[in-house]
Amino acid sequence: MNNDQLPSVLPETDRTRHRRLREQGSLDRAQLDAVLEAGFVCHLGVVVDGVPMVVPTVYGSDGRHLYFHGSVASRSLVASPGAAVCVTVTHVDGLVLARSVFEHGVNYRSAMVYGVPRLVTDPEEKLAGLRRLTEQATPGQWDYARQPNRKELAATALLALSLEEASVKIRTGAPDDGDGPDAALGIWAGVLPLKPTWGAPEADPLLPAGIAPPPHITARGGA
Repeated sequence: MNNDQLPSVLPETDRTRHRRLREQGSLDRAQLDAVLEAGFVCHLGVVVDGVPMVVPTVYGSDGRHLYFHGSVASRSLVASPGAAVCVTVTHVDGLVLARSVFEHGVNYRSAMVYGVPRLVTDPEEKLAGLRRLTEQATPGQWDYARQPNRKELAATALLALSLEEASVKIRTGAPDDGDGPDAALGIWAGVLPLKPTWGAPEADPLLPAGIAPPPHITARGGA
């Protein structure tokens, strides 16, 4: 399936239906793409030996699939092909500090993707998926660094999860108690934004002198 065949509106299923805070939910695939493009770490939820596990891992998205990987010995990755999983991506944009503790909250963007992941065995797709992972975290790094050799590829399991079934939720704005009884308390209320930034690149202590970080890294790292 190519990207043009994915509907612009996410299908509503029993797993993706927004039952609480429905006003924060979205069925817009463009918003799903934006949430996924803004990050590179996800949490993979999978049941292993009857016990739920939630594992953080890196991912890459091509608009059709979510690719994530790990060692072939990883229990969660070995168990997930053929089993339903839930992958979540969350970005915290700020603390919502209200007049009452009850009304406190978080401004955030989140996505939950459901489905049965597919173990990627095609060599070309595997390389393309690993490139997605690398480029999502650090654009430009795939062509700069040494690419994986045959032994490394054999030791790496790459999974592809379709983006057909997903749920998006986004909260923005001020506290919700500005026009209620607590407005008369004289307590400061508002949003404390969270804006993550990269620091300056820190060289490996074993790096020989004279090797400077490439432009695609310094451009992100504030050097």
